[in-house]
Amino acid sequence: MVERIARAGNRTARPARKAPARPSVVEALASSLGFEGERMSKVDTAWLRMDSDVNRMMIVGVWILRPGITLAALQERVRDRLLPYRRFVQAAREDATGAHWVDDPDFRLERHVTAQVLRRRRGESARSALQARVADLAMQTLDPQHPLWHFELVEDHEGGSTLIARIHHCIADGIALISVMMSLVDGGPPPRQRRPRTTEGGKLDAAELWLADTLIRPLGDLTARALDVAGGGAARTLAMIGSPQQGLSESLEQAGDLARLGTQLASDLAALALMPDDTPTSLKGQPGGQKAVAWADPVPLDEVKAVGKAMNCSVNDVLLSCAAGAIGHYLRQQGENTEGVEIRAMVPINLRPMEQAWQLGNRFGLVPLVLPVGIEHPLERLFEVRRRMNALKGSLQPILTFGLLSLAGLLVKPAQDAMLSLFGRKTTAVMTNVPGPAKKLKFCGATLEQTMFWVPQTGTVGVGISILSYGGGVQFGMIADRTLCADPQAVIDGFEPELTQLLALSLMLPWGEA
Repeated sequence: MVERIARAGNRTARPARKAPARPSVVEALASSLGFEGERMSKVDTAWLRMDSDVNRMMIVGVWILRPGITLAALQERVRDRLLPYRRFVQAAREDATGAHWVDDPDFRLERHVTAQVLRRRRGESARSALQARVADLAMQTLDPQHPLWHFELVEDHEGGSTLIARIHHCIADGIALISVMMSLVDGGPPPRQRRPRTTEGGKLDAAELWLADTLIRPLGDLTARALDVAGGGAARTLAMIGSPQQGLSESLEQAGDLARLGTQLASDLAALALMPDDTPTSLKGQPGGQKAVAWADPVPLDEVKAVGKAMNCSVNDVLLSCAAGAIGHYLRQQGENTEGVEIRAMVPINLRPMEQAWQLGNRFGLVPLVLPVGIEHPLERLFEVRRRMNALKGSLQPILTFGLLSLAGLLVKPAQDAMLSLFGRKTTAVMTNVPGPAKKLKFCGATLEQTMFWVPQTGTVGVGISILSYGGGVQFGMIADRTLCADPQAVIDGFEPELTQLLALSLMLPWGEA
């Protein structure tokens, strides 16, 4: 197998031959097994196989719309704006070499876009009923025989409508899906079309595309552009690795960059390999397979920015500090001693230029962020979060975790599960922080008043926290396994008081001083 991969790599490195390209070994085997279509990347394959009885690998989103919309209007919009993305009319088919995307011969829009009447128990609020429905759907398996996504519309809900979207992570990551969803809104850009890449002879070589997408580009120009924000030297060196013919004139400078990159790489690899296990808390353990979902009303983004400016911290520092404070407060409410307690959250980091988000797939890495939930003083906690975030700048850990996911997609599923369990043992939560549109959007004539989303948790991780800025506000949401946290609303309700404390302390500062 190693020799075949090496030979495929050599073919990728040599110029294309004039003779028509022959089908690769991978393609020939897939064809003999009855699988035709586009080869799935190894990273996406890893996500496809990560589903378990306690965690489904779906990105779950909620749109609250006012006034309400109809199912017919939703289906028409999906038909016009979503189905042009081929992934949404393709099914995933696993085979001996990984997985393929194949067109669904029995695709029916009515199977994927449905309506639901939300029934409430006596004394249950409309929001609680909606949260319960979202939690139930988060654990419902998508039909593997058809495209792995589903939209459910609650047509009559609190004077409007609510759209619950579920999309399997193997289709795309959160950044890519935001690009897709933006094409759905009124006035959004039309879907862009992916053009199949071919060799000179016109035949798509799946092995070559896999090597390019999984091994060369992640360590080449793609990641280099993503790292350019953090450090130009490392970015230029990675670009040289991806395109060595472009770097000869700057060899001395890049040699120094390469040495520094090697040192950084070794340091970050050791940091990942030697991560200690999390401090035991009630939020960590074996999930039971039932979810609970919570969210609160948005807090004004201007208040978050004001705190950041007064304290010389980034908006991200302020939000993560509030998250750590809310979690710590919740644990103390449960009677737990939080002195010195820290929990690790895996934070997704985008590794692709934003203009390429429409191409779908997964192009992100993970950074392990240790949250000081045991620090009760809000300012002390904020400055400690700032210090830790600054220490992560320029880290290569997102690339390393992306590479681990690529490697996981090469392994048989038991080996993949064993490899990825490393993160589960050392992680309490997955935390996402995504900036959204500054102004509220329209969808089928209605105003998108509020939006939430949750990314899946892998292995035995049972907590997911999402932070999304939209329409001038910041939305906090949480999804948790009921065995580990039966009432995530108690955690979410702690975010606003933490921000209020920081805002009050900021206003107490002398004018003109930070």
